[in-house]
Formats: sequence, structure tokens, C-alpha cells
Amino acid sequence: MTTNADDPTTRPRRTPAGAAVLREDVTEAIRAAVFEELAAVGYARMSIEGIARRAGVGKTAVYRRWRSKLHLVLDVVSAMAVLGLPVPDTGSLEGDLRLLYEVTSRALRHPVASQIVPDLQAEAARNPDIADAFQKALRDGQEGVASKIVAAAEERGEVRAGVDPDLALDVISGPLYWRAVVIRSPKLPKGYLANLARATAGALKAL
Repeated sequence: MTTNADDPTTRPRRTPAGAAVLREDVTEAIRAAVFEELAAVGYARMSIEGIARRAGVGKTAVYRRWRSKLHLVLDVVSAMAVLGLPVPDTGSLEGDLRLLYEVTSRALRHPVASQIVPDLQAEAARNPDIADAFQKALRDGQEGVASKIVAAAEERGEVRAGVDPDLALDVISGPLYWRAVVIRSPKLPKGYLANLARATAGALKAL
């Protein structure tokens, strides 16, 4: 079979220009740099230059993927929602809550997260786009796990069927976020997570 160089149907297909440079390892390095830069200087002072420097890439590599600092942060914050939290399966409501609180507490008290979350909360008050993305990232992760914990408790007969899912989410997630994010207690009291799990389980059973 012969090919005609002038026939577009027989020419070898070329890789679109620029496609090969969007390497996943570079993208992930930039995302990691965003977290580091947010923790170090906050959203207001964060710059594409600083992110590129931390990621070890040029500014062009960042702009090929995101149009602006805002779009980059929205993408990274939104990605938090799909990471999710592990769904505990200890066999009891109190045990599931205790494990959830241990994992969540470690995540919220991580040095990077402890700097980023309050900063983005403050920025969300001024920027509706960040507010929507931040709320979705937090709510989706917590809501998915909380609903499964409550559903498992219903199957075991530990809570009544048909518990209001929004109220259950508030009861489960509210206290720990208040302690770790709002008042930012430097250290949890001894036995706090166990006591919180016990109190929350009691509250859910009373709904």
C-alpha cells in the first residue's frame, strides 16, 4: 500500500503541540507547592512565581495548567473533596466515631493544614468562588463518611431509622472543627477524642 503525502487521511498523526509537556509528576509537584506556599505566606501573598520556585519549574509550566492563582487554588481545594476520609468499620457507633475523630484530628492539626484552613476560611469570606470550593471540599469529605457511619449504626439498631442527615453531620463534625479550626486549641485534653466520641454517639441516639 502506498501513501500520498498530500492526502491528509494517510499522513501519520502528530501529537498536539504542548500535550507532551503536561506531565503528571510536574502537575503534582505544582499542587504540592501550592499547599506549601499557602502555609508559608497565605493566599493574599501567594504568587505564581513563588509556587513555580517551590515546584522547581518555570512559571510557564504553571500557566499551561491554570489561568491564574485563583484557578490554581480552586482546583487544589476542590481536589480535597475527592480524596475523602476512610470509612471506619469497628462494629460500633462509638468506635467508628472515635476512629473518625482520630484521623480527622491528625489531619487538621498537621502543620500545613493548620495554617491553610484558617487562611482559606478568611479568604472565603471575601471571595465567593473560594467559599464554594472550600465548603464543597470540607462538606463532601465529611458528609460521605458521616452518612455511612450513621447508616451502619441504623443497621445495627444503635440509632433510629431516618435520622436527619444534615443534623447528624452537624453533630458529628461540629465539635472537632470548633476545637481544632475555630479556637485552634494547641493541644487536645487527655481523653478528649474518646469522650467526644461517647458524647456524639449519645447525641445521635437521641435524635
